[in-house]
Amino acid sequence: MSKSDMNNKPGNLFIISAPSGAGKTSLVRSLIELVPSLYVSISHTTRTRRAYEKDGSDYHFVDKARFMSLIKAGQFLEYAEVFDNYYGTSRSWVEKQLSAGKDIILEIDWQGAEQVRKQMGNSVNIFILPPSYQTLASRLVGRGDSDDIVDRRMRGARDEISHYREYDFLVVNDNFETALTELRTIIKAMKHGYHQQKGHYDAFVKHLLNEDGN
Repeated sequence: MSKSDMNNKPGNLFIISAPSGAGKTSLVRSLIELVPSLYVSISHTTRTRRAYEKDGSDYHFVDKARFMSLIKAGQFLEYAEVFDNYYGTSRSWVEKQLSAGKDIILEIDWQGAEQVRKQMGNSVNIFILPPSYQTLASRLVGRGDSDDIVDRRMRGARDEISHYREYDFLVVNDNFETALTELRTIIKAMKHGYHQQKGHYDAFVKHLLNEDGN
């Protein structure tokens, strides 16, 4: 195995989940700027596009009929209904990026994470927690959503947080820079994780043990 082959590792799949308002999106955006080899999967959704969002950049915005046709065609690695809207991850896109050596982040809830783990057992699962329930409420109110949506998201947060034990790493977003550093450390370390790079390192060690010294 040549040096170039040794460095040609497949990408890792990172699942990052959090209750609404925990700061997941802001952390991931900053993380992408710090780690050039890291990319975020752009989900399909039936949710209405917000004024600041761009189709194809933040989400692939589709209507419910189109989303249902993609489910029927088996195009999603995972999908879920959240607050009356559907979200899904393109299977073919994720698999192509990982094969090319790119690290991919899926920003999905616990339901989606459960689906992905059943199909891709070597994913790295990270859960972001708020420092307090009161902080979570303040962040949600500050986003400008209606009172009804805030109330629903607060109720949903308790259910989301209850699944924290299903994740490999927990990051508390109390201080943004500290949380960002912790996430970056996890991403970098997993590039050398045996269980994440099992096929790659097994091939390397087999070659190493078979070398004749010439």
